[in-house]
Amino acid sequence: MQKIKTLLIAASLVLSFNAFASDLAKEKRWADQVVDAILDGEAVWLNDGSHDFLGIYTEAEEDKGRAVIVMHGTGIHPDWQQVVQPLRVGLTEHNWNTLSIQMPVLANDAEYIDYAPLYDEVAPRIEAAIKYLKDSGVKNIVLIGHSQGSAMTAYYLSSSYLSNAGEKQAGAKQEIKGFVAIGIAAFAEDARMDSIRSLEKITLPVLDLYGNEDLENILASVGLRAAAAKKAGNKNYTQIKIAGNHFFDGHEDALVKTVADWLDKAVER
Repeated sequence: MQKIKTLLIAASLVLSFNAFASDLAKEKRWADQVVDAILDGEAVWLNDGSHDFLGIYTEAEEDKGRAVIVMHGTGIHPDWQQVVQPLRVGLTEHNWNTLSIQMPVLANDAEYIDYAPLYDEVAPRIEAAIKYLKDSGVKNIVLIGHSQGSAMTAYYLSSSYLSNAGEKQAGAKQEIKGFVAIGIAAFAEDARMDSIRSLEKITLPVLDLYGNEDLENILASVGLRAAAAKKAGNKNYTQIKIAGNHFFDGHEDALVKTVADWLDKAVER
């Protein structure tokens, strides 16, 4: 009886752990669909220390030793046709190499708040992407996130990256030169998902970009996000509103141009 009880507890712990981890089977299904359909760029496999995950690397028309890492939104993949693909392909025409990576995902019926534990899986993925770019000769890197991908990136910058930067030798040059947050929400049900709290700690150049027909939460938190950047003392925070909904459907060219223009002004060439 005791042995059965122990086995039941162990099974329960496994199920509990899996409930708070990325759905690797779903990631594989996405990869199976995406890899053979890539028209621009090439599939690369990165490792977060536990698992391989998909990235799509696309070379710039002129390599200037700089790149962006693109993080998609809730539950999708690194070649999603809305926002992600336009940026990962379009920015290469502005001489930025791009690396779009698979973020942690859950089953289709998962709620937004269910993603909170997965935020702790983000740092190893971003750091694997940074290593890949550095090994490829890239010196200047900017992180770009859309929707929940931007909230995950903000959490990374305000926690893991901030801690790592503090451990580095004083005056050491950092690889990450900026952060483009596209359609970043301000949910606070979990501290990790609270982008306002994250922005209060980020001092890197930030572009806070949103659409004039964006989601209600994003439009309602415009002032809160600006105030958070001010609290951080971030003098390189820029907030821009352009035409478009949360996915900038029909406004992809304006989205890419706005991001590219900011990158050229804010980031060392």
